[in-house]
Amino acid sequence: MTAPLTPPPPPSEPSPHQAAWQVPPPYGAGGFGSAYEQDGPGMKTELREAAVIAVAVALGGALLGVLWWWLAPHVPLVGDVVDKQWVVYLGDSEGEQAVGVDGTFTLLGLAFGFVSALVVFLVRRRGGVPLVVALGVGGFLGSLLAWRVGIWLGPATDVIAHAKSVGKGVTFSAPLKLGAKGAWLAWPLAALLVHLGLTGLFGPRDPDPYPQQGPYGPHGSPLT
Repeated sequence: MTAPLTPPPPPSEPSPHQAAWQVPPPYGAGGFGSAYEQDGPGMKTELREAAVIAVAVALGGALLGVLWWWLAPHVPLVGDVVDKQWVVYLGDSEGEQAVGVDGTFTLLGLAFGFVSALVVFLVRRRGGVPLVVALGVGGFLGSLLAWRVGIWLGPATDVIAHAKSVGKGVTFSAPLKLGAKGAWLAWPLAALLVHLGLTGLFGPRDPDPYPQQGPYGPHGSPLT
């Protein structure tokens, strides 16, 4: 007669702390899944929003052009006839009106860059590379549009014909001319810098993919 076999001991059940520690969190509940899902609305949506922002910012150049034409100083010119030919001279050879024209455009570009960056940040705080690129491209296109609108609204570009129409020795205003083409970059550069500063100071922070855990015991279980 043989002795009955002794049944094997039941497997030891993990403690509640060990079970909570060993079971991985479900996808999307605080792990990498949730961080990935909250990363953004999607590239297609971001590109669509960036295109809208670029067009809206560029169209603001029409207002900048009107303000440039209205606020820029006038460069005086005088027409005269020399050897039966019309010539045009500066009415004030020592004046700095031409520098003032460039300076007015630059200051307006900086102001429009600040305002456009602030509005874009308030509308979409999350930011993103497509939005930043759209802001810079829109600002540059807006500067070009403002330059053309200002010239179109300003005095006639044919100074000889203008001098003939007003008469010999009569002072008239020169057409708007942007001597420093670098003023085109005032708007986009200001917009990018302001938006970068606002995003760094007040933009949303990304969730931490590695949440901090409490201290652990000798067997890897969290301490209570």
